[in-house]
Amino acid sequence: MSNSLSVIPAQRIEDWWQQRHQQKLNECHTLGNKLDIIFMGDSITHAWEVEGEAAWQHYYTHQKTLNLGYAGDRTEHLLWRIQNGEINGLCPKLLVLLIGTNNAGHRLDTPEEIAAGVKIILEELKQRLPETKLVLMAIFPRSRNNKKPMRKRVNLSNQLIRQFADNKQIFWLDINHYFLTKEDVLLESTMPDLLHPNAAQYWIWAEQVELIQQSIL
Repeated sequence: MSNSLSVIPAQRIEDWWQQRHQQKLNECHTLGNKLDIIFMGDSITHAWEVEGEAAWQHYYTHQKTLNLGYAGDRTEHLLWRIQNGEINGLCPKLLVLLIGTNNAGHRLDTPEEIAAGVKIILEELKQRLPETKLVLMAIFPRSRNNKKPMRKRVNLSNQLIRQFADNKQIFWLDINHYFLTKEDVLLESTMPDLLHPNAAQYWIWAEQVELIQQSIL
């Protein structure tokens, strides 16, 4: 994966995506440089504005919080956004990163390739946000059980990316057990498409972010 991304990566040239990027650049200017939390990621993060809206209103409206989730993003798309202004001039106390499931699903990247993309993102964030605590989320579970190839790919990716946490600036947060049965089965009552959490799961996510926020800030 190239560190020089002057051109928007393939499949991210949709009008809505570019419009959201511009909207978020404008939002950054409005919020100012002192933020409490930034969330960065793909559709699961994007959906704080849909399924997660009630939890967001409860936990984050009293804080200066920015949602930089874009549906369909892979690691290279998020890296491009970082390198093209989305966090310029910002100094958040906390940044929550959840990325990689679309690498696993859209392109069937190997766990090693997914981990390499996450590592580059973390290096970029550390360079640009040296005072910010980074919460690296385990990629959420997908597919029904541990025998499914997609679940295996995600599980192996998580084993690799968790090693990037140093408990100094990067902190690992794995909440996947909250989404699964005791037998590690993912049910439609939690994620209707066995990928995207329903509204109730965003309350769990917010609760766990609040706990780690309190412990590291």
